[in-house]
Amino acid sequence: MSGAIDGSGIRVRRVYDPPEPRADGIRVLVDRLWPRGVSKERAAVDRWLKDITPSNELRGWYHQDRSGARHDAFVDRYRAELDDSAHAESVALLLSLLDGDTPVTLLTSVKDIGASHVPVLAEYLEHARAHRPDDG
Repeated sequence: MSGAIDGSGIRVRRVYDPPEPRADGIRVLVDRLWPRGVSKERAAVDRWLKDITPSNELRGWYHQDRSGARHDAFVDRYRAELDDSAHAESVALLLSLLDGDTPVTLLTSVKDIGASHVPVLAEYLEHARAHRPDDG
């Protein structure tokens, strides 16, 4: 999975891919650990949101079973974590970035992006944007 998700302003890319400044816009690393072998200059990360990742407990539970059988439960549990107060500040920051005119690219070091937390996060953000109460 790379590029825009569902035509939204959110892109998802691997941090190891060369930056595309115009298309990437604001580059946000959404991994807990800094990617191996990538300098800060080469990564061209504008923000690093470690706190937006799944909890250590959830990540460990998900990776205990490599068959993929836990994926749906992982998605539900990660969405619930995104709703909690520990993630509120990072979620609010991402939503404010998405309100701007500049695209937002979520960066990760994982090889199988589709099986990671990143698409769940992107869909969560799009849902949150679409279902915000009107300010007026």
